[in-house]
Amino acid sequence: MNDFIIPAYNRLPVAFEHGKGVWLWDTEGNKYLDAMSGIAVTVLGHSHPAVIAAITEQAGKLLHTSNAYRIPQQEKLAQKISELSGMEQAFFNHSGTEANELAIKIARLYGHSKSITNPKIVVMEKAFHGRTLGALSASANPKIKAGFEPLVPGFIRVPYNDIQAIEQITHNNPDVIAIHLEPIQGNAGIIVPDSGYLKEIRQLCDQRNCLMMLDEVQTGIGHTGKLFAYQHDNIIPDILCLAKALGNGIPIGACLVSGAAKGLIQPGLHGSTIGGNPFACHVALTVLQTIEKERLLINATEIGDYLLSALREALSSKKIVTDIRGKGLMIAIKLDRPVAELRLLGLKEGLLFNVTAQQVIRLLPPLILTRQEADQIIIRLTTCIDKFNT
Repeated sequence: MNDFIIPAYNRLPVAFEHGKGVWLWDTEGNKYLDAMSGIAVTVLGHSHPAVIAAITEQAGKLLHTSNAYRIPQQEKLAQKISELSGMEQAFFNHSGTEANELAIKIARLYGHSKSITNPKIVVMEKAFHGRTLGALSASANPKIKAGFEPLVPGFIRVPYNDIQAIEQITHNNPDVIAIHLEPIQGNAGIIVPDSGYLKEIRQLCDQRNCLMMLDEVQTGIGHTGKLFAYQHDNIIPDILCLAKALGNGIPIGACLVSGAAKGLIQPGLHGSTIGGNPFACHVALTVLQTIEKERLLINATEIGDYLLSALREALSSKKIVTDIRGKGLMIAIKLDRPVAELRLLGLKEGLLFNVTAQQVIRLLPPLILTRQEADQIIIRLTTCIDKFNT
């Protein structure tokens, strides 16, 4: 460990030197299958030729000017992502938590525009939206909030996947101006809601004149088999938060608006010094173009379905496994006990995955995953679980 780094992370005893596709090599030369994509970031895998070319090209031209001037790369990215999402305008920053912070600010502006002096936002149990104070307050986990009180007020929490609870809250609280949620709860253990849940929330927001705010920081950019998870339900939110996979490892976040959320942010109400710089925007545009060109959404659907089905078959006889769920290439395997130490077993088997919600193995492999590589995930993960259970 390095004493000069603030110890904010429980890091595993490995450091990586280079990567190619879904594979990583550590400083000792050992090879690992990356089934977590840097926590849903490297959707195109490591060292993708298109990303390398985009980084090299733009780095040789221009990295940063500032938002005091027009940025053509930002304008191209905003148009592309708006067309792909059905949204109308975009603001670019560096991370998902910043995107969620802006969403909260826009919601409050919306409330005040309706002469609501104390606007409320409905958020979900088990939600995770980030670690800055606003996003932290919207999140649910008490452990990540401890010691940071007082938190930001103005949030009402309801159970996830319970439309009746939302209906009751919005009916009894005229100050509710937005509903903020993840289409699939990632940090909670890849909780997939019932079919039609998002569509019902969209209808309810329309009835109550509330903003529908979707945090797709983890689900967005292809993980579920659609570029955005809400597209499975053929709806469009009022606010959309993105980051992670948008830059395939280059830091960039985005908050997109449409409908009633458009036009609320005016000059001086929000800003970012480096957000949306030419470099990050050029890379992000390349990521979106590559996903289209290589038909990776189809691959995410087909390989995701195969991986989910094959995992269920391979692990069906293991009593320690209590649930296997997911959508596209977002897959969770829930065990009947805490599984943090499984990550170390994964290292020994050359497999990288994440553990969340104490008992859930979270798989977030890149969109480029092949069937043969999916088979390797199954073989190595099954071995890990068997060793863990002995």
